[in-house]
Amino acid sequence: METELSQQLGIEHAIFGFTPFPAVAAAITRAGGFGVLGAVRYTAPDDLARDLDWMQEHTDGKPYGLDVVMPAKKVEGVSEAEVEAMIPPGHRQFVQETLAAHGVPALAEGEASGWRITGWMEEVARNQLDVAFDYPIGLLANALGSPPADVVARAHDRGVRVAALAGSARHARHHADAGIDIVVAQGYEAGGHTGEIASMVLVPDVVDAVGPLPVLAAGGIGSGEQMAAGLALGAQGVWLGSLWLTTEEADLHSRALTAKLLAAGSGDTVRSRALTGKPARQLRTEWTDAWDDPAGPGTLPMPLQGLLVAEALSRIQKYETPALLGTPVGQIVGRMNTERPVQAVFDDLTRGFERAVDRINRIAGRSAS
Repeated sequence: METELSQQLGIEHAIFGFTPFPAVAAAITRAGGFGVLGAVRYTAPDDLARDLDWMQEHTDGKPYGLDVVMPAKKVEGVSEAEVEAMIPPGHRQFVQETLAAHGVPALAEGEASGWRITGWMEEVARNQLDVAFDYPIGLLANALGSPPADVVARAHDRGVRVAALAGSARHARHHADAGIDIVVAQGYEAGGHTGEIASMVLVPDVVDAVGPLPVLAAGGIGSGEQMAAGLALGAQGVWLGSLWLTTEEADLHSRALTAKLLAAGSGDTVRSRALTGKPARQLRTEWTDAWDDPAGPGTLPMPLQGLLVAEALSRIQKYETPALLGTPVGQIVGRMNTERPVQAVFDDLTRGFERAVDRINRIAGRSAS
């Protein structure tokens, strides 16, 4: 699956794999794709440096990238503590009442909550970049649109391509104007933050809007046949995220969550603001239902919602509360029904792509006769 973009980047297949797990990202790169490590969970620069050191040792000298979450507009002088102080007491009470209703135990005294979704705060993301630019990353992707102009310039000065996700042709044109090198057209079906336009409509719209900039198709892609469809629509590669969650290298720290993913169908996700305050596709649970219920207080805007629910999510994950346990994931979850190594998933993708190309070639041949 070779395109002009894959040739430029020096990869065998134009398959870009986004994942929060270094072992998965490295395995994608070793398989001939382009592994992209999600940085949002790294609040401590030393932790990111440790995992990038590991990536360097386990990617066989092949290229990999980093995905950050930062706003395009710079906000000066606002600390995490000052932001957290803006959370209304009533919302905190709602969180505690919801947890109590499902019997979720408190954390032990003195135990800090786990992953805090603060990587989208500008000061955190900039600290991540200070670390990342000391490594030979080949791509910097931003999940909240175009990064600030100085970040784009800083990446280009180091020879690093910059990618940004877009949910509409209008967003994509803004990225092109901002000097972005690659636009990821992420459809409604995708996991995590996503817009309202489905991939089949979005991809050709974005290709037309920003050509000749390369476009990656994303959202609802989990087979080689779907990858072929993305290229047929004009994309130069695919961006896959959800598909890797049930690989053997993924470290979800929860057998219960893995079991929920393996059992879920394509209709078992919901696009909700419960996680971060922006619409994000995730497994539908009683937690998302509570936040989407009109009788509740409603979600807060980003970044308040993420700070509000951080400890609660840590408790839900630690105690594996079945009714509340969830994760960002796309509608492709319905095809994620077995645990396999990354290489096995990759092999299925490339074989499916070859089948699709052969099928279209046969159809074209018959049509011409």
